[in-house]
Amino acid sequence: MNLINIENITKYYTDTPLFEQASFTVDESEKIGIIGINGTGKTTLLKMLVGMEEPDSGSVTRANNIVVRYLPQTPDFQRDITVLEAVMEGNRTHENEWSLESDAKTMLQKLGISDYEMKVDTMSGGQRKRVALASTLLSKADILVLDEPTNHLDSAMADWLEEYLKSYRGALVMVTHDRYFLDSVSNRIVEIDKAKIYSYQTNYTGFLELKAQREDMEYATERKRQSILRVEIEWMKRGARARSTKQKAHIQRYEQLAAQRGPQQEAQLELSSVSTRMGRTTVELQQITKSYDGKTLIRDFSYIFLKNDRIGFIGENGCGKTTLMKILCGIEQPDSGAVVTGQTIKLGYYAQEIRNDAQAGLAYMKPDMRVIDYIRNTAEYVQTVDGSVSASVMLDRFLFPPEKQYGLLGKLSGGERRRLNLLRVLMEAPNVLILDEPTNDLDIQTLTILEDYLDHFEGIVIAVSHDRYFLDRVVRRIFAFENGTIRQYEGGFTDYQAKQQEEETEKSSTNAGAGQAQANLKTIKNRQEKIRFSYKEQKEYETIEHEIAALEAQLEKLDGDMASNASDFVRLNELTKEKERTEQLLEEKLERWMYLQELAEKIAAQ
Repeated sequence: MNLINIENITKYYTDTPLFEQASFTVDESEKIGIIGINGTGKTTLLKMLVGMEEPDSGSVTRANNIVVRYLPQTPDFQRDITVLEAVMEGNRTHENEWSLESDAKTMLQKLGISDYEMKVDTMSGGQRKRVALASTLLSKADILVLDEPTNHLDSAMADWLEEYLKSYRGALVMVTHDRYFLDSVSNRIVEIDKAKIYSYQTNYTGFLELKAQREDMEYATERKRQSILRVEIEWMKRGARARSTKQKAHIQRYEQLAAQRGPQQEAQLELSSVSTRMGRTTVELQQITKSYDGKTLIRDFSYIFLKNDRIGFIGENGCGKTTLMKILCGIEQPDSGAVVTGQTIKLGYYAQEIRNDAQAGLAYMKPDMRVIDYIRNTAEYVQTVDGSVSASVMLDRFLFPPEKQYGLLGKLSGGERRRLNLLRVLMEAPNVLILDEPTNDLDIQTLTILEDYLDHFEGIVIAVSHDRYFLDRVVRRIFAFENGTIRQYEGGFTDYQAKQQEEETEKSSTNAGAGQAQANLKTIKNRQEKIRFSYKEQKEYETIEHEIAALEAQLEKLDGDMASNASDFVRLNELTKEKERTEQLLEEKLERWMYLQELAEKIAAQ
């Protein structure tokens, strides 16, 4: 059954087209993930779905009597309202009047909030988002429309929400950049790209494959059009006698071909900032202790960060992760202990929340400040691998074209502000990057390129994140806040989870008997030893056939060049050496392809 139908909508924001003749439907029981780069209109589409905004043209039709609940990116509450009142508000019905309070408290507990009488006005942005999420989930709705539901959730909460939404009987439309979450929950991916809406009946993994196929088809069609157009152009360029006999239809065909637009190359965010040289002494934490309101968040924590460390800090909300990052940066001081920072260390701090004031140590964004001035306040030029690059050029690389650079910060979307703040941090050319919840509000394309950038970053990366994919992709050591202590684990988030599961099984099996314990441990060991691609092997497997084809084409070209330069012995010698290098590289690629192919077959056979 069709619940909402959006047909041929057009929507402009200032002079920017968000949608042009775009259509979209929501059917019963669908679980739709909406993706696209920041500023393309994802939140605007959600607001049109729920009736908070109208398109400039086109229609939005909703089925009769359907109930739609919306979780905004930044929730707004009545003043002086308590947490429990905020969750119950709008959810009272005759059927649930006796159970509503109990259900509300249970939902809040799942989302890590236990003080039901706390005033919402006094809560952090992350806590307010979780209160709004609890209220939205508690409603009896036909469609849940959720804007960034996983922001500010720790991994346990994200796991719980994932299972909750997978079993939810109504329809679901959500904007999220959590790739594991999208893959697990969604059965349809909707992409907003260049004012168009593309729909894929699959989860996120399937979307990646189908999008690649769509783009291949578009480029194949464009190549065919260009080939025909070349023939038509030659025909049109014939002499006056030939032109006098041309058919009108033929000329019209040429004009139509020439007027068609080919597929636009997707703008790519480019990161190429060069870090500052790092000396022998890096950053050392010596027996750091910090308490708030009588609660010890960090106790006697010591660690020496090594060059090229990739460290992730995880733990439930409010455990002290952000506090530790601020201590690292010198924004806050520990109750005891010391932070020793080397003379050559240059810290870059990407804060969790962008403030609108000039709080010490945090970059601030005044709504009436221009985009380019915000970056120029950090640096007019930055040294990159391409040489000295101006603030304007760096903004363009970060998908802020010239027309947006002189716009006001107040007109940027939340994700665009986060992307701009990331550029500000990198413009400082740090050699220690501290990223506090970097995946909040950044689109998937930006995250992918940031992850690739961190692969080649010559310095230390310290990240606080609940994004399981990001942690698996970037970090090599995890520190987990556990019951007032900080414990070290090697590997990414999946390795951390496996270790946690192993320890829980050992603990429970002690009571169940030694024999059962051995069986459980063997099961875990087998699971851990299950063959799989590493991230880099997966990326290599996806591209290696194209690389082999390119090398084979290069050899054919070299053969042709050698034949045409047979009498030029100097050039022939150069081409011969180049051919030998290409043949060697091709042989290595073929051997690597055979290994990856065998590995893929073993993985498929498991």
